[in-house]
Amino acid sequence: MKINYNFNKNAGTIKPMHAIGQPPFMGVNDSMFHFVSEAGMPYSRLHDVGGAYGANRFVDIHNIFRDFNADVEDEASYDFTFTDWLIENLIKHHCEPIFRLGETIENYHYIKAYRIFPPKDSLKWAKICEHIIRHYNYGWANGFRYNITYWEIWNEPDNGRDNSENQMWHGTKEEYYELYTVTSKHLKSVFGDEIKVGGYATCGFRHILSDPEKFGIKCEKVDDELYASGRSSNFIDFFEGFFEHIKKHDAPIDFFSWHSYLTTDRTVICAEYLDRRLNELGYGDIETQLNEWNNVCEDRGNPLEASQLAISQKGTSLAAAKTVSMMCAMQNTKTKILCYYDAQVSASYYHGMFNPINREPFPLYYAFPAFNKLYMLGNRAESSVNSENGIYTLAAFNGDKKAVLITNTSKDAVHIETNLCSDMTVYINDDTRHLEASNINPGEFTLPSGSFYLICN
Repeated sequence: MKINYNFNKNAGTIKPMHAIGQPPFMGVNDSMFHFVSEAGMPYSRLHDVGGAYGANRFVDIHNIFRDFNADVEDEASYDFTFTDWLIENLIKHHCEPIFRLGETIENYHYIKAYRIFPPKDSLKWAKICEHIIRHYNYGWANGFRYNITYWEIWNEPDNGRDNSENQMWHGTKEEYYELYTVTSKHLKSVFGDEIKVGGYATCGFRHILSDPEKFGIKCEKVDDELYASGRSSNFIDFFEGFFEHIKKHDAPIDFFSWHSYLTTDRTVICAEYLDRRLNELGYGDIETQLNEWNNVCEDRGNPLEASQLAISQKGTSLAAAKTVSMMCAMQNTKTKILCYYDAQVSASYYHGMFNPINREPFPLYYAFPAFNKLYMLGNRAESSVNSENGIYTLAAFNGDKKAVLITNTSKDAVHIETNLCSDMTVYINDDTRHLEASNINPGEFTLPSGSFYLICN
């Protein structure tokens, strides 16, 4: 494969594709936050923070405003203590929060749900959100002036068709639409363009892959009940109803957030569908964020299965290679921010960044500092190939400084020829070498399966 990079042609801006979900803290132990700043992670979305029910301490509305009957104007009604600690540590490590206004997922809601009901009074709930923003951006209640940009109203209210399925919202579609409308109008009336308000962190668009012709997309049909199910089709119905409602009621929206646990190529198809549909609905100018994604859960291994325990404790370079593929490929879509789910230190296969036993980074972690090299340069360079046969690449420049990421997610090693000069160094990331400098010729090399190279001067 031949790839030519044109560093004289500015193809746009390198977008922040290396943001995360919640950061790598444990209880109130901040000893791993240095990994955030060392990788240059620009954002951390604060959802599911601290574990079930936000550990009864962090971020969730119920944890900050504990008695809904209390006076919304009274500082004593709010408990910011632990959320202050978390956000202060993020800011200290140059990582801006994306603040989810809502509640943590309740995985055992089918036994009993506690916090995922529609608020009793939408306007009062909106005023609680207002005072949280005042605390973090305007110094209210012995607060701060962090100028946090993104305020997201709830998370995945479309998680199920009804209360028997839905882990995030025990209410109707219409009740969420109304909560969003009331809250967005109130917050924008108070703060205007000083903040960005959005939502609703949809579960995603996988249903379109079950019937590409119906949704006007060109791709191979995915013959899988998960994609064709009523639950998945509900994601689309909820999306259409949401934009119909907010247009009718003139509710503001600065950004739309969505989620995907699909492969890179399928996620790109969903992103393109979203871009097209928003444009058709008259919302083509709003920002979009893929602020919860993970395309490598299976590569982490399932720690509950003894046969895969070693994988779950080790991680794989293939997971790192696939992570880079997502970062590179999503540059070609409208989506502005990616937040990998997530940087927790846990044995869960959703948390593929750190070893939960010795707390050392897995190979996947190094995708983030590698991408940051490109992000810091800012300008995207043209390349003759962006993705082809499991190879994904992205290049950046700033003056004489140049950097290239190239990853191989295919099953075989691939011989690569480029126009890159010998003054650039190839850094290898595989199962044993983590961004290790090499003497590989950047103009011609063989890229092993399940690895990525960072090439820069």
